[in-house]
Amino acid sequence: MRILTVLTYYRPHTSGLTIYAERLAKALVQRGHEVTVLTSQFEEQLPLNEVQDGVRILRLPVLARVSKGVLMPSFGRVSTQEVRRHDAVLLHLPQFDAAGLALRGRLFRKPTAIIYHSDLMLPPGFFNRIVNSVVNMMNHLSAIFTHRISAYTEDFASHSPYLSRYPNKVRVIPPAVELPEADAKAVRAFGAAHNPDKRQPVIAMATRFAAEKGVEQLIEALPSILEKYPNAMVWFAGQYEDVMGEEAYLKRLLPTIHRYEAEGRWRFLGVLDMQGMAAFYPNIDLLVVPSTNSTETFGFVQIEAMMNGKQVVASNLPGVRQPTKLSGMGRVTPVGDAAALAKNILEVLDHREKYQGDPAALRVQFSPDTCAARHEELYEDIQRELNLL
Repeated sequence: MRILTVLTYYRPHTSGLTIYAERLAKALVQRGHEVTVLTSQFEEQLPLNEVQDGVRILRLPVLARVSKGVLMPSFGRVSTQEVRRHDAVLLHLPQFDAAGLALRGRLFRKPTAIIYHSDLMLPPGFFNRIVNSVVNMMNHLSAIFTHRISAYTEDFASHSPYLSRYPNKVRVIPPAVELPEADAKAVRAFGAAHNPDKRQPVIAMATRFAAEKGVEQLIEALPSILEKYPNAMVWFAGQYEDVMGEEAYLKRLLPTIHRYEAEGRWRFLGVLDMQGMAAFYPNIDLLVVPSTNSTETFGFVQIEAMMNGKQVVASNLPGVRQPTKLSGMGRVTPVGDAAALAKNILEVLDHREKYQGDPAALRVQFSPDTCAARHEELYEDIQRELNLL
């Protein structure tokens, strides 16, 4: 089957969405399909056409940017050609252009599916409110035209204002999560570089520095944690400088963080590649995902940590709370409650034997191959509906 995957940003752009899209595209190729990714040339040095791991990447020049979106004058013409050429269409939302693609899929009788990753919440401001409204309208048109919508969890699907409007089209497919193997030498070197004093326990966040990620709640929880574990430290893996719209948030929290840094209790690790993350997880004791709103719908890092036998404390948000509930490898904590976050972190650290779970089973359940197989089944279902089989 020839599958056209469309999203605004693709690799080397780094986000949970692009990582998932890449993993799924590669897995579909490995299962014998021809996959084309239609995306933006968001950086001028990126080639317009290339093949990576068997996936054809077709990038279109960008004329202008509108908030987080882009304007590509050739998109309409090229997308029409590519939809006609392919057997199926896979769209990643939120995406402004998805409605037109879903309509093309409908008109050309090409089985079309959407993977809905999260709600769109841009920073406050009059212009961003307009952008939000327009993108939400286009997302709903996409849902009307498409044949199926894939969601990470039933929990998020039933609570999402978007997904809950289309229950007959929604199918739950857990996302693709994987990490490369890290050898023992690399793990030891990573620990020596970032924790030379061998502080324990290491409490980690793996995300970008943003208000909705709950960084402030972890900072407020630290005094209670340090009372019980005075030798504890925090590792923050991810972008923390120059995060769009979060400059004031970082500036407000930096004085407290700098104090913890001076005491050896906080360390920024920066953005880590996949090999770096593979060495990161074995060196931590606990991952926290204290997110505060629905821009977080799952948290791939939770599964990555659990695959490495590490426990997680995650916010009680639809979707985000599911990895710990399904695996038993951690605790769910009330949203925005720093005192409860501290209590749950201490509970897990004090009783890790209660939260062991089955990392090997998670590797199978969330493997890219499993995810690709489920999307094959989704397309076969659509083909039967359209009498294409």
